Amino acid sequence: MSSEKKRIVLWGTGVVGSMVLAEIIRHPRFELVGVGVSNSEKVGRDAGKLCGAAETGVLATDSIDELIALRPDAVVHYGPTAKFADENIRVISSFLRAGIDVCSTAMTPWVWPTMVQTPSVWRDPITTACAEGNASCFTTGIDPGFANDLFPMTLMGLCGEVESVRASELLDYTDYEGDYEFEMGIGHPPEFKAMLELPDLLIMAWGATVPMIASAVGIELDEITTTWEKWVTPEDRPTVKGIIKAGNVAAIRFSINGIYRGREVITLEHVNRIGLDAAPEWPSGTRDDVYRVDIVGSPSISQETSFRFTDGSGRTPAVAGCLATGLRALNAVPAVNELPPGWVTPLDLPLIPGAGTIR
Repeated sequence: MSSEKKRIVLWGTGVVGSMVLAEIIRHPRFELVGVGVSNSEKVGRDAGKLCGAAETGVLATDSIDELIALRPDAVVHYGPTAKFADENIRVISSFLRAGIDVCSTAMTPWVWPTMVQTPSVWRDPITTACAEGNASCFTTGIDPGFANDLFPMTLMGLCGEVESVRASELLDYTDYEGDYEFEMGIGHPPEFKAMLELPDLLIMAWGATVPMIASAVGIELDEITTTWEKWVTPEDRPTVKGIIKAGNVAAIRFSINGIYRGREVITLEHVNRIGLDAAPEWPSGTRDDVYRVDIVGSPSISQETSFRFTDGSGRTPAVAGCLATGLRALNAVPAVNELPPGWVTPLDLPLIPGAGTIR
């Protein structure tokens, strides 16, 4: 793999994109050549000013054509969630048709694009764009993403037999500013039907790594099932987004379960709380705010991973996880550039150790 600097266009300067932008600016293996934004108020602003760094001379634009003309090695795309699928597809497919590889965190169903629950109108335009431009598209995340695909599959490679594997997100959402009210029902009365309570929608949005793991180990699942539980707070609970009133949902627990030969063999689990004392009977990590993998097998393995800032900034573990998510996409660029055109999944990638990170 070449050690030459990769010329990068970054698209999207929200929470994740702005943090990655700061990392690119000072990274020895990447050269920032362009920044794309959808917010017109950011157009014309220097990239450094968008992430709290010194001026770079690279100005933000909302013109895809201008960014294509820069002929970057890749676009790292930190657009919105699949709630804005049409816009994500428009932007990403434009770069792919122009022959530019894209590494993105936006559309979690694309973590495993062949999943049957993913609508063809979300998948086919990217398949076509990759073919037209002879380019590759890689989508990653943290969960769905490396915390429940790369981590468990790596550990399973240390086993002779696996009876079951469970990957869990165990997070306190008190300081989390992302969307969870409508999607998860946190903050609503218990009778409120959250969007992700719908099994097919939950599997499509979060479950891509279940069939991925099954494919990786050479089995075909009988079915994929889901569970959903709610915990109602007996007292008001403060969050960074406001107060959750007593009597409303302040914790949720869900699972997506791969069934093989009548038993649950692959499980993705979320336990998301407002306050570490919420839902005390539900699983917790040995540390606060962790991603956990539990394998029952020969041998059995347990692993917890936590993301933290130790720079004195006071930024939360959830934000540290967001940065790791974005950097997984960035660090994958050299490997994605070496692959044949088309969809790229974690099963196609080599080990990505983070070249240039120690300096």
